[in-house]
Amino acid sequence: MNLGLENKVALVLASSKGLGFACARGFYEEGANVVICSRSEENLKIAQEKIDNIDSKNPSNRLLTIVADLMYEDEIKRLINKTIDEFGRIDIIVHNAGGPPSGPIDKITKDDWKNSIDLNLQSFIHITNLVIPIMKEQKNGRIIAITSVSVKQPLNNLVLSNTTRLGVVGFAKTLSNEYGKYNILVNVVCPGPTLTDRMKELINQTMKNTGKSYEEVEQMWIDPIPLGRLGKPEELANLVVFLASDKASYITGTVIQVDGGFVKSPF
Repeated sequence: MNLGLENKVALVLASSKGLGFACARGFYEEGANVVICSRSEENLKIAQEKIDNIDSKNPSNRLLTIVADLMYEDEIKRLINKTIDEFGRIDIIVHNAGGPPSGPIDKITKDDWKNSIDLNLQSFIHITNLVIPIMKEQKNGRIIAITSVSVKQPLNNLVLSNTTRLGVVGFAKTLSNEYGKYNILVNVVCPGPTLTDRMKELINQTMKNTGKSYEEVEQMWIDPIPLGRLGKPEELANLVVFLASDKASYITGTVIQVDGGFVKSPF
C-alpha cells in the first residue's frame, strides 16, 4: 500500500527510543523527511545511526536531529523554528512524552503534579499552538498524540498518567472540531502494555514494592491481555504512520488503543 508520505515532513517528539523512535523509523521507511528530538544528544546519535541504515522508499529523504526538552516552551519554539528553517513546512506532528512517575495518590507530590502537567499536557498545548498556524496556511496537517490506555481504563498506581493524559484527549478532540475545516486532522493513539524502557521501569518499581520477580510482575501485565503478550513498539507505530497518511483522510477526533485487547470497555 502506498501511503503517500514521500517528502512529507514529520516531526516526532521524544523519539530517540521507544514508541517515538518506532514512529520516526516508520515515517522514514515510508519516504518522509523526519525530525527527531530528545533531551539526550547521545541517544539522538544512536537513533540517527539506526535510522541511517534503514532502506527508505525515498532515497532523497532526510533525517534531522534536535536536542530539546519538552518541559520548556522556549525549547519547543526552537524545535519548530529549526524544522521550518530546514524543510519549510511541517506536515505531521507526533506528540510523545515520557510517562510520569508511578505511585498512589498520597505519594504524589506537588512537584510531581506540576512536572506531569508540564510534560504531558502543556507541551502538547504549546507545540500545537505553534504548529496550527503553519498547518492552516498549508491547508493541511496531521496531529497525532500518543497517550496511554489509561485514558480509557485507569491503571493502578498511575494517577498522574490517568489524569494528565485525559487532558490531552480533551484538547485533541477540541482541536479536531475547530480545525477540521482547514483539513487538519487530529487523533489520539493509546498504547497498551508495550515492551519499552518505560514498561521495564514500571516492572522494576513493582518488584521493589512487592518483592516479586521480574517474570512474575511481567506476567501480571500480560494476564489481562487476550493476545497473551506485551505489544511491540512498531505495532503502535504502524497505526500512527497510517493515521498520518492520505489513506486516513476521513479519520479525525478519534481515540484508538493498540493494546492486544487490554481495555475491556466496548468504546
